[in-house]
Amino acid sequence: MPAAYEIRAGGDVKNKKQSMADLKLRRLNELNSRLREDLERPRIKVSEASMSLIQYCANTKDFMVPSMWGSVDKREDPYAPQQSDGCCTIM
Repeated sequence: MPAAYEIRAGGDVKNKKQSMADLKLRRLNELNSRLREDLERPRIKVSEASMSLIQYCANTKDFMVPSMWGSVDKREDPYAPQQSDGCCTIM
C-alpha cells in the first residue's frame, strides 16, 4: 500500500520567517540611527531664525525686487543681458 502522506521538509518556511524578522530588525535599527542623528542636529529658536532672515533681507540688495531697492544700474545687475562684442570669429 502506497504512503498517503509524505513528510515535507519544513525548514524552508522557518528560514524565510527568520530572514523576514532579521530584515525588519535591520530596518528598525536603521530608522533608529537616522532618528538619533536628527535628534543630535543643532537647533535654533524660531525667533532667532526669523530675526536673522529679516536682517539678511534688509541688508542684502536683491536685483529681482526693484520696487524695494529702486532701479538698478545695468552694470551692477547680474541678471541684465550682457553687452559683448561677441565671443567667436567666423571665418
